[in-house]
Amino acid sequence: MFTPEGQVWYNVPEFNLLANNITVPGFSPLFPDAHCTSNGDICQLATGEAGGHDSHPHSVHRMTLTSPPEINAATTISALWLSDKFDLTLTYFFITGIAGVNPNVATISGVSFARYAVQVGLQYEIDPRELPANFSSGYFPLGTSASDGYPVNIYGTEVFELNDALRKEVIQYAKTATLNDSDAAVAYRANYPQEAARSPPSVIGCDVATADVWYSGKILSDAFSNTTRTWTNGTGIYCATAQEDNATLEALVRGASAGKLDYSRVILMRTFSDFDQPYASEQALFNLRYADQGAVLPAITNIYLAGIKVIQGILTRWDSKFKDGIKPTNYIGDIFGSLGGDISPDFGPGEAVYAGFRRRPSSPGQSAPTDRTDM
Repeated sequence: MFTPEGQVWYNVPEFNLLANNITVPGFSPLFPDAHCTSNGDICQLATGEAGGHDSHPHSVHRMTLTSPPEINAATTISALWLSDKFDLTLTYFFITGIAGVNPNVATISGVSFARYAVQVGLQYEIDPRELPANFSSGYFPLGTSASDGYPVNIYGTEVFELNDALRKEVIQYAKTATLNDSDAAVAYRANYPQEAARSPPSVIGCDVATADVWYSGKILSDAFSNTTRTWTNGTGIYCATAQEDNATLEALVRGASAGKLDYSRVILMRTFSDFDQPYASEQALFNLRYADQGAVLPAITNIYLAGIKVIQGILTRWDSKFKDGIKPTNYIGDIFGSLGGDISPDFGPGEAVYAGFRRRPSSPGQSAPTDRTDM
């Protein structure tokens, strides 16, 4: 991501993130510090290139993360939970950033909270000019020879699922925010026929697709919507585009497996800066590179406007609700079921994939084996 996403949290009236700066080995050389409030309730880190993440040393209550592409995200978050400068066992990880938006689901300047993050870029790709006639896009799942279906080759980072009970709770807080918008965004969204695209910005629950490629176009949007739906067994709703979320979540799953943090306390929020496809009379290249959609600044501003409601909600209800955590009612974790728990993964190709893995404890303070029983 880029600097404004992190800076939106500076000079706010509610707290001072620059009161306590902690240098952490393994963080980006460009952003070597975690920035915290004086009491340590809220901290922020940048994974590289810019962006911000809220963390907290010692007894962390909440962490906001906004991160750039995958390698920086995974390495910085791993360095965070490996550091002896932080006790993350009670931390809420609040991942935030701007994103593209699917006009069939939501609109620019809006806000989303995800249950699923799907790594749609982890596929085969053929240049569209060389596609077989029966392919709907150049992407198709690994180990297959068709554009639909589930991947045969599973790497473990394809899908992550988050605590839906926590998501629903914080969505209610975010909905109390008055979101920012612009005249240019109002005019631009009027070009789209979809009701969701033409509506004023709002806070919704829908899911994020991650890929290192910044794309535009209806064909790719439809393809990744189908990928999201298929890889989550019909449950996921693709609305947001991102680069780093699956990398961040993989690092957090590994931290949870090591007993360093509680994965059930992860929140993923994206605000919408641009449509992921053009309207009917617009070219994809123009949509991607030249269109004045008017939503970048509102999307950045809405990180704060919606996010502060979540932060305040957690801090003011800390003792009554959040200190002990919100028990998940759904499966949480990766495609392998690495974190164990009472609920099996509700996505993936079936139990055959998970049978070779030990069930692992998901609560902090308990180390978990990471090897397969059949190896």
